[in-house]
Amino acid sequence: MKAASKPKFVYRSYIATTPEKLWQALTSPEFTSRYWGNRTIHSVWEEGAPVEMRRKDGGHDWHGEVLRFDPPRTLAYTFCVRPGGEGAPELRSRVTFELKPLGETVMLTVTHEDFEPDDSLLESISHGWPAILSSLKSLLETGSPLEYGAWEEVCDSE
Repeated sequence: MKAASKPKFVYRSYIATTPEKLWQALTSPEFTSRYWGNRTIHSVWEEGAPVEMRRKDGGHDWHGEVLRFDPPRTLAYTFCVRPGGEGAPELRSRVTFELKPLGETVMLTVTHEDFEPDDSLLESISHGWPAILSSLKSLLETGSPLEYGAWEEVCDSE
């Protein structure tokens, strides 16, 4: 009997940039604050190191551990959140970014996986990642990110 596979989310985007610039955008607090609603990513970026996404108020949205750091090709980390707030069970999953140069474009593949069946996080990130990655693409290609949060109203109505 074959075990049921766990659900996953895969998003692929083609961005007119260099792998190095995209890598910087994924790992630099200054960059992430521009396309991720003033949130900043923090890590020393080595395998086994902690990683977290901090809000302006000093709190964090999620945290994890760096699983793979191979600049500018592959970045992977665990993604741990408590959607119900402090005291709620922690939901754990894994995010992998793969960068592949294609001429003057980079193909970015984001795979978010290892969800438990019926995990509420999967639905949430299925709305969040496309918006965040579209803002990242806009920032790298035009110099301006999308207005953060403009998509929340649309996502809430779906």
